[in-house]
Amino acid sequence: MANIPSNYASLEQGYREKALKLFPWVCGRCAREFPYSNLRELTVHHIDHDHTNNPSDGSNWELLCLYCHDHEHSKYTEVAQYGSTVEAGSDLKQDLATTNPFANLRSMMEKKG
Repeated sequence: MANIPSNYASLEQGYREKALKLFPWVCGRCAREFPYSNLRELTVHHIDHDHTNNPSDGSNWELLCLYCHDHEHSKYTEVAQYGSTVEAGSDLKQDLATTNPFANLRSMMEKKG
């Protein structure tokens, strides 16, 4: 886990403002949209977990809601605590669905009627 600098609060304010100007106010995981009134629930996540790595182009940031941000960090905590053979982030690399479970829905409903 990255070391959090002692001046974290002032650093956070700077990169948070930049991230909110760069990116749409949408969670990068669950796609929840945030109006200004709920913006406090949208956090800036450092992709590489290094809070001192703050490029001005935002390439190390993603906006996540509080819940998705907590989940993202809990994955790394659990790996450190319990160990894992699963690569962190592999849950985001799933294959696309190859079938459509609703393909025959109309005919199935017509049979019931």
